[in-house]
Amino acid sequence: MNLTAKTYSAKPAEITRKWHLIDAEGVVLGRLAAEVAKILRGKHKPTFTKHIDTGDHVVIINAEKVKITGDKAVDRVYYKHTGHPGGIKETTAAKILASKFPERVIQMAIKRMLNRKRFSLTNDQLGKLRVYAGAEHPHAAQKLEVLDLAKKNPKNKRAA
Repeated sequence: MNLTAKTYSAKPAEITRKWHLIDAEGVVLGRLAAEVAKILRGKHKPTFTKHIDTGDHVVIINAEKVKITGDKAVDRVYYKHTGHPGGIKETTAAKILASKFPERVIQMAIKRMLNRKRFSLTNDQLGKLRVYAGAEHPHAAQKLEVLDLAKKNPKNKRAA
């Protein structure tokens, strides 16, 4: 038995980051958020180290066309507080998707799947996420790798 083997721990200088492009049209929200959270944390890499940000950049397009299964679009309630007494506000996922910023539904789902105990690490990981409501994005120069979630599993995509 070899007791001299050491556990690998990634150093910030050794990390190489890729850029991924995901089209959210027709993709189920929870499955999309779980896959993106895994990429942002770096858990898809063999060099994953939990206290170092080893994740990649993710660009999501067509956020307004994401699918929410069942009655979750009207049953799921998102709360926020203004900081003043009686200042709790609530809204549903359907209202957010129909509003001016439909990409916030995806951002909130991904944010809630990341680690809540290490805020600085979570903020660094969320900084590598870009979500756009339409099909246009300004990241063509980054040589994006297209990640097709619909081909990974047939449950990932829902028809209209």
